[in-house]
Amino acid sequence: MRKIINSTYISLDGVVEVPHTWPSIERPSDGRGDEIQTNLLNACDAVLMGRRTYESFAPAWQSRFGDPLSDRMNAMPKYVVSTTLTDPEWANTTVISSDVAERIQQLKEEPGQDIVQYGFGAVSMLLMQHGLLDELRLWIHPLFVGKGTTEDVLFPKGPPTQFELVDSAILKSSMVILTYRLAS
Repeated sequence: MRKIINSTYISLDGVVEVPHTWPSIERPSDGRGDEIQTNLLNACDAVLMGRRTYESFAPAWQSRFGDPLSDRMNAMPKYVVSTTLTDPEWANTTVISSDVAERIQQLKEEPGQDIVQYGFGAVSMLLMQHGLLDELRLWIHPLFVGKGTTEDVLFPKGPPTQFELVDSAILKSSMVILTYRLAS
């Protein structure tokens, strides 16, 4: 069965929303972050996200092309959980508006590679409530955003869920990537 792997950027103060607007600190890069992100995308053949993540991803990715990562992301099937999005403009996008847990369970049971889920919010909570989230990859950025509401922090009310650390990476930029799997 396919796994669902959530990959989420988070600041030290718990903010997960719109990381492209976070204050940037020039830090050296060793290229490993790009390599890890590319490897994840290449290990998956579908993307799952909520409407808010879709609304930030679609314009950014649609304007990129000509490199393997952008071409792969734009060509992959994308599934957006939303009751308000009706006509997605991003190629290969399907909206899941009802029977969400059942439909995602069906996706997991289909043949293919794993499914990557970007963003952490209502969709992630639903996945956890139904035992559908298999892996959580937190990209901890070494900064405080200094603002955030209960809707854009990682710690919304959710079901108690146990994970176990299975991998970690420390990048030259001081970013830490922690990979957890659902504890068995």
